[in-house]
Amino acid sequence: MNEKYTCYCGLYCENCAVKVKIGPASRTLYEEMKKAGFEGIIHMMPEGDKFWTFLKGMAENGICTSCKEGGGNPGCAVRMCAKEKNIEMCALCESYPCEKFVKFFEGYPVLKQDNLTLREEGISAWSKLQDDRQARGFTYSDEK
Repeated sequence: MNEKYTCYCGLYCENCAVKVKIGPASRTLYEEMKKAGFEGIIHMMPEGDKFWTFLKGMAENGICTSCKEGGGNPGCAVRMCAKEKNIEMCALCESYPCEKFVKFFEGYPVLKQDNLTLREEGISAWSKLQDDRQARGFTYSDEK
């Protein structure tokens, strides 16, 4: 497990569909378009330069990093609260679960159980769960 992809809320970015599916797809699209010569003509298309810069950035630099590394929504209430309380992961907070998690649990059904695993069994068990999922190509969007 790569700790830089752990989020305050208990999600693991390496299991996000953006990382698992969109990142590789953007690299493939970029390479195929480059092979087909789009780099030389993209500027002729409306907003082509912006699109090419965006696609190239996704392909070469990846999609995102975790909220702890500066990615994600800077206005996330969970993130701001965890930073204020200086807590690595919310499941370890004495106030967890709080009202900030109502929407998270709706959007990520496995999050409640994952955070329970973290609270009761520790980071090693939580990490193993995330690694096992990653190994089989799981994404959070698979659970919706």
